[in-house]
Amino acid sequence: MSPMKSLFLISAAAFLLTAGCRNNDQNLKADVEIPVTVEDIRLRPIDEFINTTGTVIPKGDIEIKSRITASYFLENNPRTGRPWQMGDRIQAGELIVRLEDREYVNSVKLETNELNLELSESELKKQESLYEKGGVTQKELKTASINYENAKTNVETARLQMEKTKVTAPITGVIVDLPYHTQGTQVETGLTIAKIMDYKVMYMDVQLPEKYINIIKPGQSVFITNYTLPNDTIEGTITQLSPAINADTRTFKGNVSINNESALLRPGMFVKADIITSHKDSTIVIPKNIILSRQKGKTVFVVDRGVAAERVITTGLENINDIEVVSGLAKEERLVTAGFETLSNRSKVKIIK
Repeated sequence: MSPMKSLFLISAAAFLLTAGCRNNDQNLKADVEIPVTVEDIRLRPIDEFINTTGTVIPKGDIEIKSRITASYFLENNPRTGRPWQMGDRIQAGELIVRLEDREYVNSVKLETNELNLELSESELKKQESLYEKGGVTQKELKTASINYENAKTNVETARLQMEKTKVTAPITGVIVDLPYHTQGTQVETGLTIAKIMDYKVMYMDVQLPEKYINIIKPGQSVFITNYTLPNDTIEGTITQLSPAINADTRTFKGNVSINNESALLRPGMFVKADIITSHKDSTIVIPKNIILSRQKGKTVFVVDRGVAAERVITTGLENINDIEVVSGLAKEERLVTAGFETLSNRSKVKIIK
C-alpha cells in the first residue's frame, strides 16, 4: 500500500471517529435538555361532585290584578320621587297604584258603618250597665250585643272593600312587570297592574340519575354557575329529594335552594349545578390531564436531582379537572405538569418553569 493511500485511510478513520463522538455528544446533550415544567406538591382541598342543570325560579312571584273597575293613578316610589318603574325594589305594603271611583266609595258606606259601630258600642255598654242593675232583660242585652257584632262586621267588610282602591305590594321584592296606563284612565276588574318577584332566595328543580339516589342527600352543598357569570359561583343546598324514580327517564327529582342575596342570578336563568357529594380539606391533589395510563397502572413523573422518576399512583376523589392521590406521591415533591409526554424513567430533564 502506498504512503498516500495509507494517509487517506487514517484520515477517514479519524473523521468517522470524530463524527461518532460528535453524535454521541449531541445525543447526550439532547437527553440532558428535555424541557419540563414542574410544581411543588402541596396539600389542598378537593370536592367530588355530580353535575346537573336546571332553571332557577324566585322564592316569591306575585301578579297583582285590579279588583274593581276604576280610574288608574300610578304612585311615586318614595325613595326616588318618580313614578314606580320596572326594576325598582319595593317593600311589602307600599302603595303602587290608586284606583278612584266615587260611586264605588259611596256604595261602601265606610263612614256610615263606622258611625253605626260607635252607636252600637255605646248602646251595648249602656245595656250591660242596666242589666247589672236589673233595668233590662237578658234578651235586650243579647240584642244589643248582636247589633254591636253586626256593626263591627259591617265596618270590617267596608274596610276590606275600600282596600280594593289601593294596590299595594303583598311582598318585598322587585317590580318585574308594570304595564303602562295613562294616569286617570279607567281600568277594568282583573287587569294586571304589576308583577313582583322576590329572588334573594331562588329555587331550582333538578332531575338526577337513578344511580345517585343513595349518594345525594338533603343538606349537601351545591355550586351554581351561569355562562353569563363565568367568574362567579353561588352556593346552594339540596333541600328536598323525591324517593320515587321516574319509570320513563330513570331519574328522581330534587330541589335546590340558592342564596341569591347579591342578585347575580335572575329568574328564569338556565344554570349548571355541581352537587358536592364528598369533600376533603387537606390532601394531595393533582391535575387529571397529567396522568398517563400504562400497563403498570396510572403513572406521573416527578423530578429528583435533575432526572425524571416515574411514579405509579393510587387515586381517590376526583372531579372534572382534579384528582386526589392516595399513594405514590409525597408532599413537597416536584411534579412534572408539562413536557411529561416524551419522558421515560431516569430521563434527564431541564426545568423551564
